[in-house]
Amino acid sequence: MKRLLCLAAVMVTVGCQKQTESVSKASEPEPPPESITNWTAKTELFMEYPPLVGGQTSRFAIHLTRLDNFKPLAAGNVEVRLTIKGGKPESFRTEGPSRPGIFGVDVKPSRAGKFLVSVHLSGEGITDVHDLGDLAAATRERGPDTEEKIAFLKEQQWTLDFGTAIVEGRRLQSSLRAPAEVIPRSGGEAEVTAPFDGRLVVSSSLPVIGARVTQRQILANLLPPTSAPSDLASLELGKDETGAALQLARKDRERAERLVASGAAPAKRLEEARTVEVTAEARLKAAKARLAQHESSRAAEANPVGARLFALRAPISGIILETHATPGLNVKAGQSLFKIVDVDTVYVSAVVPEAELPQVGNLSGAELETPGAGQPRRLQRLIMIGRVVDEASRTFPVIYELDNRDRRVAIHQSVHVRLLTTAASVAPVVPESALVDDGGRPVVFIQQAGETFLRRPVKLGIRQGGLVQALEGVVPGERVVTRGAHLIRLSAMSSQVPAHGHVH
Repeated sequence: MKRLLCLAAVMVTVGCQKQTESVSKASEPEPPPESITNWTAKTELFMEYPPLVGGQTSRFAIHLTRLDNFKPLAAGNVEVRLTIKGGKPESFRTEGPSRPGIFGVDVKPSRAGKFLVSVHLSGEGITDVHDLGDLAAATRERGPDTEEKIAFLKEQQWTLDFGTAIVEGRRLQSSLRAPAEVIPRSGGEAEVTAPFDGRLVVSSSLPVIGARVTQRQILANLLPPTSAPSDLASLELGKDETGAALQLARKDRERAERLVASGAAPAKRLEEARTVEVTAEARLKAAKARLAQHESSRAAEANPVGARLFALRAPISGIILETHATPGLNVKAGQSLFKIVDVDTVYVSAVVPEAELPQVGNLSGAELETPGAGQPRRLQRLIMIGRVVDEASRTFPVIYELDNRDRRVAIHQSVHVRLLTTAASVAPVVPESALVDDGGRPVVFIQQAGETFLRRPVKLGIRQGGLVQALEGVVPGERVVTRGAHLIRLSAMSSQVPAHGHVH
């Protein structure tokens, strides 16, 4: 009986031990997934994966971002290749994403060993390869990071205005920023005035404000006043008299032709008769023109028939800035009718304090900053550095020429000009759009990994062409956020941890 009791006690003890072992195994936490980020010239890969175990299936969540627009790769196929030294490569692939940008690939190595991993993708006109090397070694080499990390998920990046750029070392030039005004170029502004008294007539329509005209284009016609006598009866009498004189001259010329042909008169007699006839024709033509001019003035016709008109032409090509002309308007000599300005080529006049005169002695260029424009524009040609200081403002002008055929600036618009002087040493540069004001201090955000960012205070230097030197805080080769940096700042300020939205 005692032996039976002892045997039962042993069985219960072994059973408890086995149950305890199974419970302890079930309670052991699964190892956290690893992640790796890699960039090529075309795409960014952010991959999350569990540790690989020979003979077991591991689910790889591969996030692919196009670097031309920083949007997810929404279609295509992805292949994961495992290569072991001396062995045959193993391939695992998926024919499409589980959701835009996320490709789930089941990877099952046939055996344990040191594998080299590469990811091959093809879709949306992009073919790319990410060589990741030994994933285990890459995980070991990362080590601890003392900087505070900010999480900003791929789903957030893809749906918002987001972008990054590589920090480069460049040589920028020191500059002087000054207010400026867009003014017409020399000879780029003209005024059309009436050369004498008369009345404006138009064949079609007068050009309106803002209309583009070309050089020597007819803007309007000017009808001169009728010469004395100006009464209708005198003009008709003059026409009848010259008509009768012409008829007499023709008969005399015909008579002279017969006499010369018969030898009864010399040839000189015929020449004199022809001269009298031509003169009479000219007088009749002039009399008809005076009568037509009188009639058109009295009837206010738009296009008088037979009247001699004076064409008012555009002296330059440009747009109509002002017009004081209306059809049928009686004008005086010297009266302004049109004002034309050339907007294709303009001048930009910077207002520089007199204390800066030594710095602008050797300018190497200038850039135009306009409100709302993303990048400064290079100014083409230096026209003048003023040598006369304005007594009231104690400033002098620096004038550059600008090609404005794209109509991006307007005459008399207020802008800013950055005058480039001496060149500085090579230093890391970042786009100005990457800067964020964080409590009065400029900072940038560095993308350390696919969904991990670092906040870096920077010390700024020279600005040029939309770029600014970062003398401290970044190093060449790092990837800085150029669009959406303020959103990452807001994410860092939020106490709520963003929920991971991946569907793998």
